[in-house]
Amino acid sequence: MVQKGVTVWLTGLSGAGKSTIATELEKQLKAMGLDLEALDGDIIRENLSKGLGFSREDRDTNVRRIGFVCELLTRHKVIVLTSAISPYRSVRTELKERIGDFVEVFVNCPIEECINRDVKGLYKKAISGQIPHFTGISDPYEEPLDPDVVVYTHQETLLESVHKILHYLHAQGYIPMVTTGI
Repeated sequence: MVQKGVTVWLTGLSGAGKSTIATELEKQLKAMGLDLEALDGDIIRENLSKGLGFSREDRDTNVRRIGFVCELLTRHKVIVLTSAISPYRSVRTELKERIGDFVEVFVNCPIEECINRDVKGLYKKAISGQIPHFTGISDPYEEPLDPDVVVYTHQETLLESVHKILHYLHAQGYIPMVTTGI
């Protein structure tokens, strides 16, 4: 099978499990011998989008920059795993249309669970007003209307969520048969 490029875009609230899922996906896809690149929203923000704030315009700029990198890599037959909150539906839709080979994964987790998982205390600070423009608290998160895959990290194990994504990628012809079970 000749590898096809695809952007796997994991979106969801802070603490939902996007980066954790991306790390496990990366491990399993590398074990299949596939070429891939993982782009984490926090790391991109520190490097490619340094200096941007958290206004809607700055968030959209950040997401578009990530999308530009995804588009280039996807075009060159690389599987791109992107974990980024990307709170606004319109920009995610724009990227999906522009990139084409784009799989939107909604990492669905109730905000109460995200707050419970928050080891950095960001939600606590946002709730107390110390962090303005915090997605899910003082700024909106627009859930995908029709994501390609939905994982429920408060109900599924990590491997169940990862295998759901792998099976979708196989069904769409992006990766060979998934041989590992859960």
